[in-house]
Amino acid sequence: MSKKGKGTSQLLAGLVTGVLAGLVVGLLYAPEDGKSTRKKIKSKASDLADQAVDAYDKTASMVKDKYEELSSKVKDTSDKVATSLNKGYHKYKDQTAKAIAEVSKEIEAEFKKGKS
Repeated sequence: MSKKGKGTSQLLAGLVTGVLAGLVVGLLYAPEDGKSTRKKIKSKASDLADQAVDAYDKTASMVKDKYEELSSKVKDTSDKVATSLNKGYHKYKDQTAKAIAEVSKEIEAEFKKGKS
């Protein structure tokens, strides 16, 4: 994980821990009975869990979208490079074949002159 990503995840973990600790302390010192306080703690914890799941789902969706976008760009680029290489190969293959044929004819003509 990059330093930036690690720092962000540590910050997020610290914030969540702080919020939870603040909620627990606040509810424990609230002027209500234990049953009501536990009910509130459970409700707040459930709300925070739901928020965490929603944030995870949103992040996972963004990562998936970016991955698909990047994969598409890489595929398009590699297709373009392959097409360009293929065109260049055929172009120079034909030119090389022509040059070899011309040199062969010249050598054959010189060889025939030398035999005569």
